[in-house]
Amino acid sequence: MGQGESRVKSDFVHDVFAQIAGRYDVMNSVLSFNQHKIWRRFAMRKMRLKTGEHCLDVGTGTGDWAIAMAQTVGARGQVTGIDFCQEMLDVAEPKLNRFHVAGFTNLLLGNAMALPFEDHSFDVATIGFALRNVPDVAQVLKEMTRVVKPGGKVVSLELSKPDFGPFRALYYFYFYRILPLIGRAAVGKDEPYRWLPESLRTFPDRHKLARMFEEAGLERVEDYPLTFGICALHIGYKPKA
Repeated sequence: MGQGESRVKSDFVHDVFAQIAGRYDVMNSVLSFNQHKIWRRFAMRKMRLKTGEHCLDVGTGTGDWAIAMAQTVGARGQVTGIDFCQEMLDVAEPKLNRFHVAGFTNLLLGNAMALPFEDHSFDVATIGFALRNVPDVAQVLKEMTRVVKPGGKVVSLELSKPDFGPFRALYYFYFYRILPLIGRAAVGKDEPYRWLPESLRTFPDRHKLARMFEEAGLERVEDYPLTFGICALHIGYKPKA
């Protein structure tokens, strides 16, 4: 993707999420049949966070994963959430107080393609349901790898493409035909919820994404298909030396 195309996609995605920010949490639960919460709990178990660790949540959106990590690492730790859409961060901000993590959770406006942090700054870097929206997946994975410490983890939780043909056909029918109709009924606009299925068309399947983790410099990559493969968790480890 060229620089011009990258900018066009970035601007378009920003507008999409700015439009739906206020209803994002509710619609996420409705459209995923509440599965996104189950997927995130599974990811948290596999990440094995420790009290006091420093975490980065890229594409933090309305902050749910950042909050979950903050509740785990506690006040001795630190969580930073970064997103390029201020409207999403505006929804996340009051939730920090509601969940009693405001004192050790920061929200920043910034670009996942060029993270504004020093090398080796975090114990773990996560990205949840945002990787398919970035202009360059490989670049974001390289940036996440750069900012985690040696031995640290890079984690992606993202929609994926089921391996089993008949189920994949059923899922695609829902994702491409039904989901936009539900979204339009909820927000009164076609564009935001037509983008969500469109964003998956060219996104790599979980097998290719695992290889991209390795190409970004990560090792011991773990790959978990969830709910028959409609979502996938990837965890890669930055080499210690």
